[in-house]
Amino acid sequence: MTNENKNIIIATGGTGGHIFPAVSLANYLNKIGFISSITTDKRGLKFIDEKIFKNVTLIDSSPFYKKQKIISILKILLSIFNSLIFIFRTKPKFIFGMGGYASFPICFAGVLLRIPFIIYENNLLIGKTNRYLAPFAKKIFVSYEDIEGINSKYKNKVVVTGNILRENILKHSKTKENVINENLNILVLGGSQAAKIFAEILPEIFIELKNNNIDFKIYQQCLEDQKKELQIKYEKNNISYELFSFTFDILKYYNYSNLVITRAGSSALAELLNCEIPIISIPLASSSENHQFKNAQYFMKKGLGVMIEEKNIKNKLFDLIQSIYKDKSELNLIRENQKKHSDKNVFELVKQEIEKLFYEN
Repeated sequence: MTNENKNIIIATGGTGGHIFPAVSLANYLNKIGFISSITTDKRGLKFIDEKIFKNVTLIDSSPFYKKQKIISILKILLSIFNSLIFIFRTKPKFIFGMGGYASFPICFAGVLLRIPFIIYENNLLIGKTNRYLAPFAKKIFVSYEDIEGINSKYKNKVVVTGNILRENILKHSKTKENVINENLNILVLGGSQAAKIFAEILPEIFIELKNNNIDFKIYQQCLEDQKKELQIKYEKNNISYELFSFTFDILKYYNYSNLVITRAGSSALAELLNCEIPIISIPLASSSENHQFKNAQYFMKKGLGVMIEEKNIKNKLFDLIQSIYKDKSELNLIRENQKKHSDKNVFELVKQEIEKLFYEN
């Protein structure tokens, strides 16, 4: 690989669920001799820690909105034009598309310029962008073999790599066993966007649990403007708590917890799975093509977590946590199932596929 072109573009953007795997992949590729650059939209910029990765270029894009067709098309065309310029300047050997609308312009520009690209899908249902790009992709890297929505004629492109995750998650081992025979330490995650509804509905359930003599501590991710109201509620009801907004050091809270209430974004679920923390997932009902429901349903079927639909939070969550508190066997069983899964070899598999595609004659 010494005299070969080593430049790679990793196209990502949107939420932390797309950004964190992209940054982790970029750092790994740099370690094995490539020169990686990341492109993202404005939304994605805030999820990139400059201490960890600096070679980032802003190429803003837009989803396709049916009610604003002309404006959406113009924005997408502009982002493709900017992508063409960036590719001319960077001259990449190949491109990685990490899914989501922000990855489309770079990958499509790659099609126009005949630059090969790989797409990565970590949901259980392939996303719209990756579905559109699949016919042109060299390979389709997926996290789970049970993925749905890939046209059968592209199945030969599919490689099950596992979940591309942050390196500290893959190397993680709990400092203590965090066995679930003690009080519940409940981590509430709303994804990188922080679920507004969690701060509105969950406190009332926690207050009811407290009134029923259930001992627990809450570690809750919320928006900055929600903190004051949550503090008042929890302190008034003598609930032990810690509130935080978006943090790059989420591993600290993973170590504190033995139960997580979360949305069902693929990256969040995969991180919790690899950290062996039992999950109650509440999928975002408005997620594109209801993909979060598919993710949560898969985890439930595999015994890796429990799912409650958002419409049933008030009716079912109290009973579920009360049941868990009285009998920890269900959580211990989930954790035993989680221990059977590991994504620690993901980067080795990625490396092997890259070498097969681009460096083997």
